[in-house]
Amino acid sequence: MIYLDNGATSYPKPSAVISATLNACKRFSFNSGRGGYSASVKTAEKIYSVREKIGDMFDYEPQNIAFTLNCTSALNMAIKGSVKTGDHVIISSLEHNSVWRVVNSLQDDGIIEYDIADFSFDEDETVNNFARLIKSNTSLIVCMAASNVFGVAFPIAKIGALAKQLGIRFVVDAAQAAGVISVSGVRDNIDILCAPGHKCLYGNMGTGFIAVREGVYLNTIVEGGTGSESVNPKQPDFLPDRLEAGTLNNCGILSLGAGIDYINSVGMNNIYRHELRITDCLYSGLSRNENVQLYCPRPQWKKSAPLISFNYKDYSSEKTAAELAEHNIAVRAGLHCSPLAHKFFNTLDRGTVRLSPSAFTTFRECEIFLNTLKKI
Repeated sequence: MIYLDNGATSYPKPSAVISATLNACKRFSFNSGRGGYSASVKTAEKIYSVREKIGDMFDYEPQNIAFTLNCTSALNMAIKGSVKTGDHVIISSLEHNSVWRVVNSLQDDGIIEYDIADFSFDEDETVNNFARLIKSNTSLIVCMAASNVFGVAFPIAKIGALAKQLGIRFVVDAAQAAGVISVSGVRDNIDILCAPGHKCLYGNMGTGFIAVREGVYLNTIVEGGTGSESVNPKQPDFLPDRLEAGTLNNCGILSLGAGIDYINSVGMNNIYRHELRITDCLYSGLSRNENVQLYCPRPQWKKSAPLISFNYKDYSSEKTAAELAEHNIAVRAGLHCSPLAHKFFNTLDRGTVRLSPSAFTTFRECEIFLNTLKKI
């Protein structure tokens, strides 16, 4: 199979990730930190080492990193835990449903109001689009680092600087950036960073994290056992326990740690450079096909995540994907859980076909894909 759906979940996984998963099942299937026996203590140490790896990669204190089921659950924690009745929130025009549906639900319940800032290929215009929507009760800005549909990157450092200057909390969805494009909580002034483990970080499904800047307080949306302050009827007020109710996914977390080790061993910039070259090859081939419609300029270094959206002939995106699947080529079609992005790029009627390579995608596979597309 030629797999070009890494924007959904990375495949194949590095061999070290597979080994770490098996090793965790054998040696670290114990409740971390909730027993005095050595196996529990060693498991807690291994779990903490992954917090340290995440902290080093994204510039957060390890104790302020809580593990989640995925990026969606992290974003729900970040948004719902940050707002109160009467607040105003700003999101971008390309946000995933894991942001849009959350703020829409909060508005329907009469808790907040929200506005949508348009993306622009001009970074300063994008920032100004956010700035123009700020009100006296704006408490939160939520923005993705890069679009999961069209790959365009947001100037999160500039938006973060704006938010910091005005004392507005800044949440970043790094689903398509974490592990491939540098994101820094300190440099980019990100109060809360949310990311999945199963995409560019090469961990298993069912993994993700929320990283919280020191001093940022979140209300809880899930309460339960933490192994700490058990006599207290309220969730602990310290991290990570405050955001980690229930038993952790040890195997998944340790696979995520192994994925980060893989990225560090190869080099994030080296992975990004390879994936962007693959994306450029795909873009060049598609742009020469008169039956292909592209929606964005050629992907650029630090300006784009390594993915492309297109449509073919007058086919629905699902038909194109189905035809490719008949030739054992895996792509993603439809709305990609991001109707806002499709509305912005005028593709809401049929969605798009998305191509998203990984560190393991080859130029030979690109050639096969491009030749196959011409024949369908």
